[in-house]
Amino acid sequence: MKPITHQVPYHAQWESPELVPGILAGTALAVDDPLWARSGAADEEEYEYWSWRLCGVACLRMALDFWWGVSPPAVRLAEECLAAGAYVRHPDGRLDGLIHAPFAAYVRTRWGLYAEARSPLPEAEIREELAAGRLVMLSVHPSIRTLDPDPPRQGGHLVLAVGASDQELLIHNPSGYPDGSQSFARVPWDALPRFYAGRGIVLGPPGVSSDRGESTPAR
Repeated sequence: MKPITHQVPYHAQWESPELVPGILAGTALAVDDPLWARSGAADEEEYEYWSWRLCGVACLRMALDFWWGVSPPAVRLAEECLAAGAYVRHPDGRLDGLIHAPFAAYVRTRWGLYAEARSPLPEAEIREELAAGRLVMLSVHPSIRTLDPDPPRQGGHLVLAVGASDQELLIHNPSGYPDGSQSFARVPWDALPRFYAGRGIVLGPPGVSSDRGESTPAR
């Protein structure tokens, strides 16, 4: 295939991308992120709670920035997703989600983009969607950031596929490291199955349909 790279702006799930290694290692705390207020959270504690759960929201912010030129505050988007049923928050603080089908419905109705939750989503279809000008949120294990040779499972984290070639997939990883695994991170196709759960969400510009889905009228 001809190499494809969509020039999608990058957003991490933490407001300060350079702090991601320390936060993940436990040597830094999200509550100490100096840019926490940009998230739209009411306070540092609310930011701490949501920041660990914003991978899908970060992917949406990237898509909105790419097609609409806007990147709404992450926690505000998360609250909208919660109201739309894409997250389910339990009384003890546990959070289920991101739940793909209600999230896709929310993206269509709230933002006017094409959005389709798809399971299964084979690798060949990822390439097709990228070649057609769309972006793809993929459910992968978070250790994809280091190309871990032996991840414990597949899925559990969302990244945004933004390009591809015959050799590799390019992803924006909301919890990637700033040394090269955040934006346009390279994942060889033969490594992807170790991390990829075989499902995701296809996103497209308004009024453009996937070959496998219905067209969505622009707002």
